[in-house]
Amino acid sequence: MTMPPVVSILRSVLTVALLFAAAGSTSLAPAAEPLLEEQMLFTADRDGYALYRIPGLIVTARGTVLAYCEARRTGKSDWDTIDIMLRRSTDGGKTFGPRMKLAEVPGPKEKNPVALAQKLADATDVTYNNAVGFADRDGSVHFLFCLEYCRCFYIRSDDDGVTFTDPVEITGAFEKYRSEYDWKVLATGPAHGIQLKSGRLVVPVWLSTGTGGHAHRPSVTSTIYSDDHGKTWHAGEIAVPNTDEWIFPNETVVVELADGRVMLNVRSESKQHRRLVTISPDGATNWSQPRLDDALLEPICMASIVRFSTEQSGDKNRIVFANPHNLSRLDGKETPGKSRDRRNISIKLSYDEGTTWPVSKVLEAGYSAYSDLAVLPNGTILCLYETGRRGDAEKKKSTSYAGLKLARFNIEWITDGQDVPAPADGKK
Repeated sequence: MTMPPVVSILRSVLTVALLFAAAGSTSLAPAAEPLLEEQMLFTADRDGYALYRIPGLIVTARGTVLAYCEARRTGKSDWDTIDIMLRRSTDGGKTFGPRMKLAEVPGPKEKNPVALAQKLADATDVTYNNAVGFADRDGSVHFLFCLEYCRCFYIRSDDDGVTFTDPVEITGAFEKYRSEYDWKVLATGPAHGIQLKSGRLVVPVWLSTGTGGHAHRPSVTSTIYSDDHGKTWHAGEIAVPNTDEWIFPNETVVVELADGRVMLNVRSESKQHRRLVTISPDGATNWSQPRLDDALLEPICMASIVRFSTEQSGDKNRIVFANPHNLSRLDGKETPGKSRDRRNISIKLSYDEGTTWPVSKVLEAGYSAYSDLAVLPNGTILCLYETGRRGDAEKKKSTSYAGLKLARFNIEWITDGQDVPAPADGKK
């Protein structure tokens, strides 16, 4: 039966209204075209390194993009000879300059004894690991990195990542943990840290006694923080302990909530295979009891998270999250608490400060693992992530690393055009 014209028009108007409501849209600004652009930034088996892994990504106060990673000489182990590499972009991540080595500590170096005890590396290997960068509102750029998973250093740049200060060791900040957790292995991040509205710098960390698998287990998570723009660093309270339910919490990402509280999103080897979440009023103390987020699958892999917008800025609250959304294995060997295939990296969007994640979009269905997220001043989202080799699927490998790919996309791409952010200046 032919629908009367008036009814047809009303139905069309209602459909559009429902689409905006579903995304919580408060703006009728013209929608940008969905954007998705990708390029390889670091490719395996090039420039003297077998693998490039553990991505990090920040956008400075001046809008410069800094992409960094671990360059692994042989690719055999986390305890391999590893350097930290950085590339800069001054055009919003469209093009990048040459790589530069970020971390270099002078003087003799000793291999972490726990790695040698498990024969995970050669005594001559030198491991720089777990770089964590973040941009200060004062225009400076801060980086932390580790050496042999047992020493931590701080460097700073005041020219948008062109040059950096000499490294200053801050391992002493971790000594506070000894009485509660006698660690032999420490690691910052990885990914990026954040600066709170208060000015505090917060960096997630994990600690291990180094007696378990790969000398990274068992483990607990916490944060270190600075209230003087990186001059001094202090240990927070342990946020997620190692328990029968929260098994081996480690690589952790952080975001400030709209009300000023700080949320950690934590990788673990818990049998439920869900991400752990805990919240603190200040990013360092009084962490809430961790909870499992049913919407966020945990294949046992690093994830990433970033604030996109807030109601206070004239738009709505949005948090973006990325990780491999997968709990299966190509070899069929799914066991509770054991790794699943690192593939199907997906971008999720929350409008209620991480309580629910109603929007999810696949970025790469194939092998894809660690990632980091950042947001440009114009609202374009960047995701630097590990991508794999297609041929490894036939071998039923659980992991595969071909290099680090950078994706540039917008909210319209994530939501298929159903959510239209307010302009970057907050004017609708």
